[in-house]
Amino acid sequence: MRHIMKRRHVVFIILLIVLIDQSLKLWIKTHYTLEYPGNQHKVIGNWFQLYFVENPGMAYGWKFGGNWGKMALTVFRMAAVIFGTWYLGKIIREKYHKGFIACAALVYAGALGNLIDSSFYGMIFDKGMTVDPLLKDYIGYSGLATFSSKGYATFLHGNVVDMLYFPVIRGHFPSWVPVWGGDNFEFFRPIFNIADASITTGVISILVFQKRFFKHRDKEVHSTVETNAVVNDESQVS
Repeated sequence: MRHIMKRRHVVFIILLIVLIDQSLKLWIKTHYTLEYPGNQHKVIGNWFQLYFVENPGMAYGWKFGGNWGKMALTVFRMAAVIFGTWYLGKIIREKYHKGFIACAALVYAGALGNLIDSSFYGMIFDKGMTVDPLLKDYIGYSGLATFSSKGYATFLHGNVVDMLYFPVIRGHFPSWVPVWGGDNFEFFRPIFNIADASITTGVISILVFQKRFFKHRDKEVHSTVETNAVVNDESQVS
């Protein structure tokens, strides 16, 4: 008998991810500064660190088109969350594989977590990265950020808080390597957050386990086709 993922289970997954994500972001934002070394803390050796950065663009620190690009990304996130709300309801009603529903919930929770940052953080904190019109790039700030009714940006223009840093392997490319020969090498370089990790885990799991997730759907479709097939003298002759 196939186990069914219920709506309350999905809501629990989403709320748990968003709660952990936002709690860590708010703590980092109000306790760490952007200046080194005030923004760094080694958790386990040198390979797991909390390293505070603000991300005005996409996941894992990618940037996109200044203020207008940032607003476009935030609107896209908002549209994705609206669509995701409808889609989660659909796959729950149609009793998709519980693993697929759980992965979809992880992706949804991650999108929602980053949407909260980019929509509201500019309005509730007094400090954050802003665009310098002369440099046409984002500039940092000094000191600790605090909650304030006078924010550093307007609705949809807040920055996403990133902090998870895993420089597991560090070294140099051999001199014979084309282009990068002699350059520093680091894995894993991007700094990210719980929401990013949730999205990545959900997407990769869907790609890896898609055959298992959709096997029963294929069987149901095949069974329906066989059940609805018309059997009569003409079909037998043909």
